[in-house]
Amino acid sequence: MGIVFTRMFSSLFGNREARILVLGLDNAGKTTILYRLQMGEVVSTIPSRPYWRCYFPNTQAIIYVVDSSDTDRIGIAKEEFHAILEEDELKGAIALIFANKQDLPGALDAAAVTEALELHKLKNRQWAIFKTCAVKGEGLFEGMDWHSSTIIIYGADVKTCTI
Repeated sequence: MGIVFTRMFSSLFGNREARILVLGLDNAGKTTILYRLQMGEVVSTIPSRPYWRCYFPNTQAIIYVVDSSDTDRIGIAKEEFHAILEEDELKGAIALIFANKQDLPGALDAAAVTEALELHKLKNRQWAIFKTCAVKGEGLFEGMDWHSSTIIIYGADVKTCTI
């Protein structure tokens, strides 16, 4: 799955790379986003939650995917997100938040997700939030554009790796 990111970032960075983690609760849309970006199509998978902490070292950027329609678990998504950002290995990582599943009824808009995740509490960290619909591919490339330009500015001499 990392091939598309490697190609996309290598055209921007040259030989420099960035280690990027794509994280979020199960069923938030992480795999759908990766497949949409890589192949332009969507595949079905069985959701699972990996041991994230194993991938933290040497990471410069995080893409955190939130299911905007899952209002029952937005509090859990907030707790997980802030716990991730407190990790020593991720202190300097920039954060891109995808407020995913915007096409579903009752989905929170970007402002509501920003408030629910308490993004205003993020100090000394570059972050942005983008409304997305992974199955349609909406908002993904705009978010990736922000991510790549921010990595260039704040993340010199970094490595590309996605999980």
